[in-house]
Formats: sequence, C-alpha cells, structure tokens
Amino acid sequence: MKTGKFWKKMVVNDLMQKNYIYYLSEPAGKNFFPMFRPELKPAEMLALGVFGGKYMTDCRPEFPSAWFAHAKLCPAKHEPKLNFFQVNARQPLAVWRAKGWINPADPRGWFQWYCRYYQGRRWPEEDLRQIKRWRAMRRHLAQIQKNCRAFDWNCRRKQRQALLHWAYDTRNL
Repeated sequence: MKTGKFWKKMVVNDLMQKNYIYYLSEPAGKNFFPMFRPELKPAEMLALGVFGGKYMTDCRPEFPSAWFAHAKLCPAKHEPKLNFFQVNARQPLAVWRAKGWINPADPRGWFQWYCRYYQGRRWPEEDLRQIKRWRAMRRHLAQIQKNCRAFDWNCRRKQRQALLHWAYDTRNL
C-alpha cells in the first residue's frame, strides 16, 4: 500500500464488521469525482435526521466525533419522527441485500459508502457504481419540482426524505 501525506489506515470493529481495513487516500471532503457533488455532508445529514436515527449508532469510532454532536440518533429502533420530514422513507436492509445493492465492504449501504468516501477512501470501481446510483436519484428532484409549490414541505414528504438520505437537500425546493 502506498504511503503519503493523506494515506491513513482505518480498522473497523462494529456490529457489522470485524477487523475490516481500508485506507484513506484523500483529505476529508476533498477531491471528489467531478460528477459527484452531494449537497449535504454526512454530519449535516445526521443532524437533519436521516434513516430514523438508527443508522451509525454503533460505528462512531470510525468517524469524526463532530459528526455526532448534533446527530439525531436512536440506538434502540428506527424512529421516523427523527427524520427531517418525519416519515419513513427507507426500505429494510434485507431488501437492499436481496436487490444486490450492498457491497460486503459497506454492509450498511450507500450512506456508509458516502461517509467513507467523504473521509477520503477511494475505490474507483465501487465509487463509480455508487455515484451512478446517487445520480439516478435526481429523477425524484424533477418530480418534486414539477408537482410541488416552492417550499411546500408537506408535498411529497417521503420523496423529500428519501432524497435527504442520498445527500440531496430538498429543503430549498
């Protein structure tokens, strides 16, 4: 493995991974693929309320403590009222696994990939796959713009919440 200024070894031990190792090769929040421009950072997403607060409750040591300063979390259960739009807009992890959307290296799915990518992990093949999935979510933005009045947060709340899960900020639509 290459060593340099931004190379850092990460060892993950949480409920879903034991002794999983990856490397950070870019500075946090920098040098994203040009076609990948998320509107929200992971800390902002956690503070807004995503995934009913159940996500990320056992993997804090892997990520900066600042991410959790204002995070809306609920270790006991998925609580939709913690979501910004206060609706359940997720499918169970079992559905994601059955559809083949989960890479075993990121067993929690897209948001785990994004958190690691944001921190500086680069894995070109997987990064392109996940970015393609992220870009596909844009179709939901068009539906909100077409069917909702500006800033009407009660219009298509599930779609808006789902987009928040993918780092799209629908509060400004």
